[in-house]
Amino acid sequence: MQKTSFGHTHDGAPVHLYTLSNRGGMEIVLSDFGATIVSLKVPDRIGRVDDVVLGHNSVAEYENGRFFVGGTIGRYANRIARGEFGLNGTKYNVSKNSPPNHLHGGFAGFHKRLWRAEPLAAHAGESIAFSYFSPDGEEGFPGNLSVAIRFSLSAGHNALLVEFDTVCDRDTIVNLTAHPYFNLAGFAGRDILGHRLQINARRYTPVDATMIPTGELRNVNGSPFDFTRLTEIGSRIDEDNPQLRLAGGYDQNWVLNPAAADGSIPAAQLFDPTSGRRLEIFTTEPGIQLYSGNGLDGSSIARNGTACLRHGALCLETQHFPDSPNHPSFPSTILRQGSRFGSKTTYRFSN
Repeated sequence: MQKTSFGHTHDGAPVHLYTLSNRGGMEIVLSDFGATIVSLKVPDRIGRVDDVVLGHNSVAEYENGRFFVGGTIGRYANRIARGEFGLNGTKYNVSKNSPPNHLHGGFAGFHKRLWRAEPLAAHAGESIAFSYFSPDGEEGFPGNLSVAIRFSLSAGHNALLVEFDTVCDRDTIVNLTAHPYFNLAGFAGRDILGHRLQINARRYTPVDATMIPTGELRNVNGSPFDFTRLTEIGSRIDEDNPQLRLAGGYDQNWVLNPAAADGSIPAAQLFDPTSGRRLEIFTTEPGIQLYSGNGLDGSSIARNGTACLRHGALCLETQHFPDSPNHPSFPSTILRQGSRFGSKTTYRFSN
């Protein structure tokens, strides 16, 4: 493991990068600012190594960024309607940073906090943990929350394991995810519309005009949301579909089939025919959000200097469902006092 300086935050706090690598040609660069995946390099079918995630070259770009690039998202990933929820008879109001709703932890969510880094000994490969203490009332959430995230790079094959562990001194709500933007072709001006995607889900959660789930679990059959087989992302993204029009592309949550929600089979598979790179995602979370980079506008600059335009990258965010605290029928995101919540997601690459 290598530790290097990444400069300072606007208020002078030092920030560092941590580089892990393995014998398979895989390398990941992480930052303690936001517990962020800054770079992830994997080989293609001819052994050429490229960066397959969007990342920036300076702390300032992460501090000022609008797209949650590579960061750890919390306390609550995705949206909470009107920035409010009830818990134990008490109404809580959290930041409305995406009016009229709460999004991805608020104005200064976990992706804009400085985490404590701790290199760890792994049984196979390299590992590092980041921890953060979120005080009671931060962004409006109740309870003092301790959260840890562990990134482990395998030695035997090109896989990244991301593990979350949380505990709180009061009942609260928690929904955590990693937020890398993927382009398996590398960031050389190509978009992700030619990537082929499979999601092991027969249903998704349609949204209203403010991108909040309606509560319906809608079957994907016969719709542009059917990714039960490998399907080119761009083949239906411009269809005249009300859900696609709302987001300008894909920005919905899929309800994973039971075997895909316990890590037995891949929750999703992404393939780039140009490079031959394949990504399989395994998770213990019940949902996965596909965001097709609809809002990217060139203001996010990749580490190679390329501006990331619309559909220049995509996210596959393993998570509980959006707005779960306001939908009792959804899997619960309540974390009870003294209990622990943990989840695992594995990103496995091949070519």
